Amino acid sequence: MFGKESKMLVLTRQKDESIMIGDEVEIIIVNVRGDKVRLGIIAPGSIPVHRRETYDKIQRERAKAGDQN
Repeated sequence: MFGKESKMLVLTRQKDESIMIGDEVEIIIVNVRGDKVRLGIIAPGSIPVHRRETYDKIQRERAKAGDQN
């Protein structure tokens, strides 16, 4: 899933605090309720943003389409 050079940074944030990824992507903690966290993501349109399960489905569909060519 992650390359050899990838590391995981674990941060603690509270509601209305944010995390910057590079200069263009901001992840904001919108709400915390029980074990659910609602995130807001501000990113340029050129950067795709997906839930992990959606991303995995896209990757499977791409791989399947590649196998058919």
